[in-house]
Amino acid sequence: MEVARQLGDVELVSIDSMQVYRGMDIGTAKPSLAEQAEIAHHLIDLVEPTDEFTVARFKAAYTAAIEGIGARGRRAVLVGGTGLYHRVVIDDFELPGEWPEVRAEIDAEADTAILFARLRALDPEAATKMESTNRRRVVRALEVTIGSGEPFSSFGPGVDNYPPSGVPQIGLRWPRDVLSERIAQRVRRMIDEGLVDEVATLRRAGLSRTAAQALGYKEILDALDGRVSQDEAIDTIITRTRQFAVRQERWFRRDPRVRWIDVEDDPVAEASGALIDAIDA
Repeated sequence: MEVARQLGDVELVSIDSMQVYRGMDIGTAKPSLAEQAEIAHHLIDLVEPTDEFTVARFKAAYTAAIEGIGARGRRAVLVGGTGLYHRVVIDDFELPGEWPEVRAEIDAEADTAILFARLRALDPEAATKMESTNRRRVVRALEVTIGSGEPFSSFGPGVDNYPPSGVPQIGLRWPRDVLSERIAQRVRRMIDEGLVDEVATLRRAGLSRTAAQALGYKEILDALDGRVSQDEAIDTIITRTRQFAVRQERWFRRDPRVRWIDVEDDPVAEASGALIDAIDA
């Protein structure tokens, strides 16, 4: 936001797989309506939480947003940390097709561990590049492998290749203990702002499989269904968010094109100048 204010010709593009859902505001830390009115934001509130949303749909929406920003003679700053979505748009991955019937058959198996074992047998290379508990990625890899008859890992250059890119990338890195405490404070602030009521409202309308797996929402759903207490759900959100932050940093740390800024106190003051320099370079 500060960079966009200073430069005046910048629009912000969210690279977040959960901010695409309408009504999922508090738990995704979505920009406020006032912030969106001040600076143009894109790829927020694209679909209802009852919809399934794929990386292919995201890439199409991203392409349309970038073309519109360029047509207005303005510049885009990509913000957010859904690693796969980030790589798909930064490096313009060619995505394999979709096989809904195959996916439905795979998704009928509730045990993700069984599906991961199946993927490991069919495409061991793909299995080494994802978390065994990441159901969405495991199901997608199996869908492509079975539907196309070719290993999922054979499509595209793969996320372990980092070709030259004209997109400057800035990563913000906090000391681990500071980040851990900030995460705890952030989760508690979301609860104070009404996350439980937000999830309850969404639950009544229905949530798609992908939306229901969102960090923070899944745990509150468990509390609303009586499987855990609310305090237990909050503690689990904090723990899983800390774990996710570690995985997220590892994902981006593998990319040698990212320039890291170690934040000590104020990320706006410490990072905005470097980001402006990168944009204007």
